[in-house]
Amino acid sequence: MTDRNSGASPPGGALFTLLASLLDRALSSLNALGSLWIFFIMALVNADVFGRTFFLAPIDGVNEMIELSLVGIVFLQLGDATQHGRLTRSDGFFNFMLRSKPRIGRRMGAFFDLLGAFFMGLILWGSTPLLIEAWGGDHYVGQEGVFTAPVWPVKLVIVIGCFLTFLLFLVFAWRYLRPGDSKASETPDMVV
Repeated sequence: MTDRNSGASPPGGALFTLLASLLDRALSSLNALGSLWIFFIMALVNADVFGRTFFLAPIDGVNEMIELSLVGIVFLQLGDATQHGRLTRSDGFFNFMLRSKPRIGRRMGAFFDLLGAFFMGLILWGSTPLLIEAWGGDHYVGQEGVFTAPVWPVKLVIVIGCFLTFLLFLVFAWRYLRPGDSKASETPDMVV
């Protein structure tokens, strides 16, 4: 898989380079946070298993924490996985078009990236009201008196992850649409 940033010249000058760099740092930070979250969940599950087995004392709320965490981790790591070409894809025809007909290949790349941005925008559009509702309605998971956890932090992670991935797809599309950027056709972009 090809890293979508490798060798691509930054289009749009210094401002674009700065914004792309900030986006890259944000995506890397979210990915690291997602990895730490996975480690925390693994430790929590192991502690729950040991507590159940050796002390007959399970940890309350482990199921609820895992339920919330799975969705949150996906959206924390989505942008970085997209950026580094780690999503499942079938790009044989696309790579062929980039090599044989670079102009058409670049337009295809831009089209696919704009589709990716469109779908991230749809998820963002649908998730933002759910975040507002979870925040304002004090939604939680669990059983009162035993364990409860608010839902809004995971909803916020979904919105942030979608927004940053939306921006990433726009950056990729811009790189394909920028006239005179010969590097974009040399490094195959990912088809989502």
